[in-house]
Amino acid sequence: MYANKDYIVNLRREIHQYPEIGFDLEKTIAVVERELNALDIPFTNKYGESSVVGFINPNKKHFTIGIRADMDALAIEEKNDIFYKSKIEGQMHACGHDAHTAMLLGTAKALKSMEKDLDCRVALIFQPSEEGVRSGAQELVNGGLMDEIDVIIGLHVENWLRSGCVGVCSGRSMASSRNFRIDFYGATAHATLPHTGVDALAVAIRTYNNIQYMTSREINPFSKFVCSIGKLQGGTTQNVIADHAFMLGTIRTFDMEVDSYITKRIEEIARNSADEIGAKAVFDTSLQAHVLYNNPYLSTLALNSAKKVVGEENIAKMPEKLSSEDFAQYLVKKPGVYIRLGTRNEEMGCVTLPHNNDFMIDENALPIGSDTCVQFVLDYMKGIDTQKIYNSDEREKNND
Repeated sequence: MYANKDYIVNLRREIHQYPEIGFDLEKTIAVVERELNALDIPFTNKYGESSVVGFINPNKKHFTIGIRADMDALAIEEKNDIFYKSKIEGQMHACGHDAHTAMLLGTAKALKSMEKDLDCRVALIFQPSEEGVRSGAQELVNGGLMDEIDVIIGLHVENWLRSGCVGVCSGRSMASSRNFRIDFYGATAHATLPHTGVDALAVAIRTYNNIQYMTSREINPFSKFVCSIGKLQGGTTQNVIADHAFMLGTIRTFDMEVDSYITKRIEEIARNSADEIGAKAVFDTSLQAHVLYNNPYLSTLALNSAKKVVGEENIAKMPEKLSSEDFAQYLVKKPGVYIRLGTRNEEMGCVTLPHNNDFMIDENALPIGSDTCVQFVLDYMKGIDTQKIYNSDEREKNND
């Protein structure tokens, strides 16, 4: 319809060969800025580290639609045998962010060609560090980007969904994400004289077990949450009582009150376990992402635009996921919707889920992603009824 498939696919393969992690995106940013310059689209890096934000119709500030793509890759060694395989050892675009970046550039190219006919401003948001411990989206929010945006959309490839389909989960779509670390400090002793030391590893294990008890007995079983300890490490050798141990974990939930309760109890459990034997526990935590809430009215509008691209028979209702996405940070500030683009093709072997070393997507779907974004702009460039947005928001109703 609007997007140039060869342009998008070629860019995706170029970016795929040089995956970069977190905020260290020198090559990827160079590609983005090269293409924006070629398209004569003004851009800025002022909103956050390693970010690029371009503007279509930069002076039409009465209504601005933001479109976001994440750019970072993962610390995974690629297994795929393809000619555009990753050239950087131990790094891979295993979550489709190369495709997201290429699709947004494809969207930019199409929108630029019709810029004079658009009655709005479009912000093209190329974001770092969606996968990182420090959220790239939060950096852009802190930098004031959302003061410029009225509504925002994002798009993610989806290997659960048949190639060519488009889906949205209206309302609460993805869970919040909180990371935590607990350091335990004791005192060394010879392994044959354990009573003369303070075993930090034993405190860590007791804490681990009590966390499992707490999550299974203190929280409503109908709550949707996950609390997982991914790493527990302590000690230096077999014949010395450990004077230090630490654990890393994550909490995912659709209810921030549940998140707060689990966080508070984990810190209490760790400190109590340490106090019992004279050790010390230091708890540190950070909220990586809020609950991702797709505004119901905007979800309907986005699917209406998608129907014009793929037909109603290729529209899917997506389920809630306990995975998380820092696109949610934008939605804390302004309403928006996160769209899923089907890229599953069993005949082509594109079935593996993200964060695996053989992750592949059906590139034939990529122009659909760009076209959906372009169609959304064309359909709603004259503005969107803010009262209908507000009235559809169940969170706002619950707060009244």
